[in-house]
Amino acid sequence: MTLPPPVSPDGADRAFQVDLRGLVDLLSHHLYSSPRVYLRELLQNAVDALTARRGLEPDAPADAFGIRLFADGSVVRVEDDGVGLSEADVHTFLATIGRSSKRAEGIAEQRGDFIGQFGIGLLSCFLVADEIHVLSRSARTPDAPAVEWRGHGDGSYSVRNLPASARPRPGTTVTLTPRGDAGEWTRPGQVHALGRHFGSLLRHPVTFSDGGAGASGALVNPEPAPWARTYPTPGSRSRALAAYGEEVFGFAPLDTIELDLPAVGLKGIACVLPEAVPAGRRHGHRVHVKGMLLSEQADEILPEWAFFVRCVIDAESLRPTASRESLYEDDTLAAVRDALAERLREWIARAAASDPELLGRFLQAHHLAVKSLAVHDDEILRLLLPWLPFETTDGHTTLDEFARTHRTVLVTSSVEEFRQVAAIASAAGLGVVNGGYTYDRELVHRLPEIRPEASVADLDPATLTAHLDPVDRETELAASAYLALARDALAVFDCDVALRTFHPASAPALLVDSREARHERTRSQLAREQEGGLWGDILGALRQEAPRAQLILNQLNPLVRTAVAIDEPELARTSAEALYGQAALLSRRPLRPAESSLINRSFLDLLAHALRKDS
Repeated sequence: MTLPPPVSPDGADRAFQVDLRGLVDLLSHHLYSSPRVYLRELLQNAVDALTARRGLEPDAPADAFGIRLFADGSVVRVEDDGVGLSEADVHTFLATIGRSSKRAEGIAEQRGDFIGQFGIGLLSCFLVADEIHVLSRSARTPDAPAVEWRGHGDGSYSVRNLPASARPRPGTTVTLTPRGDAGEWTRPGQVHALGRHFGSLLRHPVTFSDGGAGASGALVNPEPAPWARTYPTPGSRSRALAAYGEEVFGFAPLDTIELDLPAVGLKGIACVLPEAVPAGRRHGHRVHVKGMLLSEQADEILPEWAFFVRCVIDAESLRPTASRESLYEDDTLAAVRDALAERLREWIARAAASDPELLGRFLQAHHLAVKSLAVHDDEILRLLLPWLPFETTDGHTTLDEFARTHRTVLVTSSVEEFRQVAAIASAAGLGVVNGGYTYDRELVHRLPEIRPEASVADLDPATLTAHLDPVDRETELAASAYLALARDALAVFDCDVALRTFHPASAPALLVDSREARHERTRSQLAREQEGGLWGDILGALRQEAPRAQLILNQLNPLVRTAVAIDEPELARTSAEALYGQAALLSRRPLRPAESSLINRSFLDLLAHALRKDS
């Protein structure tokens, strides 16, 4: 509240002055995500008051105390049967910014029983109203008078005692007169919706009324949380949890995983997404604390690799931050995160052991998430690596099935390399796995940990060319002139040319050229261009024998057999360039500008030659 500055001698301590309007502006723009939180704060205060009342009267019936919401367009009212406030409480807690009633009268030792802990919740009401009216009567003092407190947005307030008849029962009523620009958050339908949104899992009965005919108060939370109910069969329980997950998240879960951590009073469900999500994109989870919705975007509750589920949980011992819209990062949260991660691992293990059909549907949608988990989790690696799908020369198949067919599993370092060699390697009987996707190469190399009989090696050009059959000496001598012209034409690309036989015969040529080799040639070329300068000396010191690309022509292909017999030098060079360009295109790697130019020029030259011949 704004107070006049006290007069004090020089050097004496002074009290901070608080600009309430500035503080409310700070809350609205930096602490709370939306003005709608005013109703959540009022509900939390009411729930904490009921908790304290239950402590005073533990033998009272379960439904003896409740919360009532009212909104008719002109006022918003929240009434509870909680512990209430005395006049001293009002002066202490409602007139002092930052003071929380939860700290008083020995309650500090029981703070775990309460939701709010920061004593600023009531200020959120100034986000939608310029005046807050509080009428309260304490349950701690028999025959206590009712106390009225009125707070205004300018920082002023008033307090007065009223006869006990002004509020016959203990508890508190907070009434707001909304500002004209707050109708979006205070109209009856919205108040009812916000009550359900924030309070659907509260343990205390919460009713809503808009003052209409026969509006005695509809329950905002008519049923307990679905995991707290009893069901006739396990199947009916599973269907009910799945239906709740679909209602909350808008998708039919592939499966639901029950979460139960008694040590922190946590219960809930994890819903397995039926479709894949991009790696690294994390979906928020719905976190309730003692029944009150805290956040719909609490991604800190699970580790990053668990992006294949969305959770709804209700916990007793997690600490909210000051805004009560996220969780405080402490040892308890870290332990909960680890325990929930273990529950997800257990679910995967059960599916692998007893439900292959569910596991198959899960892996079809979420193999990338499982691969990311298997990289760091030896148990998941052991359980699921054989089941995971990979792109191979036998098509998309599991690693276990592929290893049964191929004694040695070869793995490429990039997608580009796999696409270059897949058809030829398959025809040669080699078993090659595409290791260019995230996690795949690392996981394939760990296969012998699970299948000791399996052998895994990186694929290199020498391995592939060793499986291509050489041509006989007479054929190679007959083609030597053409091969020399081809090497000369392709020298600009640091490309050698060889003649072999391989299947399929429909493939005229194979370009063997790794990304690492191209990078080394580029570096060597740059070193030559910079020779003599400081940068050239540095690159020269790093210089190695630059690996060359290799264009392997297929003697089984009719077009190649015709080409190597060409005796016209220029036409021979053009055909070699065209074969290089076609092999580069088939590799589906990015083309360098010089290669694009070569493909265009060789096509036009061959077309011109064909037209001259026809004419």
